[in-house]
Amino acid sequence: MRDKLKEILSEIPSYSEELNLNLNKPEDRFKWFIASILFAKRISNKIAKNTFRKFIENDLTTPGNILQAGWDKLVETLDAGGYARYDFSTATNLLKTTKLLKELYKGSLEELHRQAENSKDLEKKLKEFKGVGPVAINIFLRELRGIWIKARPKVSTMALETAKRLEIEKDDIEIYESKLVRLKLQYCKKKKCDSCPVKNSCKTPITK
Repeated sequence: MRDKLKEILSEIPSYSEELNLNLNKPEDRFKWFIASILFAKRISNKIAKNTFRKFIENDLTTPGNILQAGWDKLVETLDAGGYARYDFSTATNLLKTTKLLKELYKGSLEELHRQAENSKDLEKKLKEFKGVGPVAINIFLRELRGIWIKARPKVSTMALETAKRLEIEKDDIEIYESKLVRLKLQYCKKKKCDSCPVKNSCKTPITK
């Protein structure tokens, strides 16, 4: 992989980094789980980030606090972040998810990971939660590679498409997956090639 491209990609923050989360900390891994659920809906990244910050402001960042807050408070928080399109369903799903997490895994994602037999079983266990589908699981796990030993999700299509444009070798795609997805969403999808930080390395720019 070309050194200049590697340098640029390394400087692009992942979404968890932008949200000031340290995924080496268990408490921040749960926060990232909540954020991943928010990002997974068909809603803008801006709204998802704003809504997550409202969860931080309201201290809705642990299973216990989410359950104690209840449905009305969750809906209020989601609406405050602009998540009105999915407020009712997301509030319901978050309550069911945190309740099941407490029942099956002592309220701990770390316990869930410990009990998982392998990467496939880890994803299977995550799918048991209401409203947590393949997109949310990929968002959540791809940033936990190297942190959770069983976090080895299949590389997303968006990352593969961006990697192809940049002619990135297969072995490097997983390392930069989060950054490649971000490039796809912020530049490729919006046809903002002129402002893309890796435009000089792109072999197939998108014409308007």
